[in-house]
Amino acid sequence: MLNSKEILKYTKNLSILFVEDHDELRENTTEILKNFFDKVDCAEDGKEALKKYKENSKYYDIVLSDIQMPNLNGVELTSKLYELNPSQLLIILSAHDDTKYLLPLINLGIEQFVKKPIDYQELLRALLNSSRKIQKDATTIASVSSQKIHLSDNVIFDKDNSSLLENDKMVYLTKYEIIFMQFLSNHVGKIYSNEDIASQYEMLEESLDIQNIRKLVSKLRKKLPENSLESIYGIGYRIIPFIAD
Repeated sequence: MLNSKEILKYTKNLSILFVEDHDELRENTTEILKNFFDKVDCAEDGKEALKKYKENSKYYDIVLSDIQMPNLNGVELTSKLYELNPSQLLIILSAHDDTKYLLPLINLGIEQFVKKPIDYQELLRALLNSSRKIQKDATTIASVSSQKIHLSDNVIFDKDNSSLLENDKMVYLTKYEIIFMQFLSNHVGKIYSNEDIASQYEMLEESLDIQNIRKLVSKLRKKLPENSLESIYGIGYRIIPFIAD
């Protein structure tokens, strides 16, 4: 069983928005969440959740949402939240009959799912993992310039100068490689789908289809530290930040 003090160490200063259309489940879970989070808001459907999200003085640290809801379901809500805040951390509650929604959610970048009916130990474990990630990301940002992405102990991608540096020496990047690195480093660790990447090039009036994305990644990997650029089969790509021991 998880230790409440261990969870509180990571969650006590965080905010969470809980979205669930089942009244009793929403009320009971909200009371549990209040034991761990500094600020807990709830909504009965995606439409209300989106309204509260926009009205909140700052973005919630975590959004915990059901999938099947009236007015705006979990997939639609996730998509709209990512439009507002691409780095939003979401946890999705998934029932057995929600399988048709899972792939669209994975393609959007969701990594954490909790099964329904809710096992509260499983939910708390997911919340602990998410809260640790928030603290880890904050520590990483604080330890390095937000415009300099450390890919290994001696390799840095400098967003300001669109340059890849190894031991302070510049590694040549093509125009398309620079666009790719700039885009993925907008939110280090977030999975960007092939469609996201292709849309970015199209917005910049450049052409890059899915097949050529693979070729681009293959060539780029030869210039980057091992395991710093991760491909998730059938989903997309993300940059893995280097954290010194």
